[in-house]
Amino acid sequence: MHHTVSPDDRAFLSAFEACKVSPDAFDHAAHVRLAYILLCEHSADAAVIRMKDALLAFLAHLGVPSGKYHETITRAWILAVSHFMHESVACDSAAAFIAQNPRLLDTKIMLTHYSAEVLYSPKARETYVPPDVQPIPKH
Repeated sequence: MHHTVSPDDRAFLSAFEACKVSPDAFDHAAHVRLAYILLCEHSADAAVIRMKDALLAFLAHLGVPSGKYHETITRAWILAVSHFMHESVACDSAAAFIAQNPRLLDTKIMLTHYSAEVLYSPKARETYVPPDVQPIPKH
């Protein structure tokens, strides 16, 4: 059995890609949810591309400069969610997956893999920078 998405997850993805999700509703948990949904149907590399496209469209829709997008954080979170998916019992929704993996709701978890200096650098915002503290586990 593999991870799957619920009808609510599909509706969330459609709404997000159509820029119909409120900025207030797109918090860290929603980012994790989006990563899970994309990874259910795509490889990590393809999920990164689709996430990036969706995030850039969302920023443009809000009139936020594209420079707010952060390449390393996006890719690192996709890799982290992918790792947890491979380590978890298969779930039938993002909500079930997140309930099973509450550590993913810790917004500071990337600081166990990156120094703040590297993670929040301009270079890391523009291009993917590998972790400098501890690798993100591969599945």
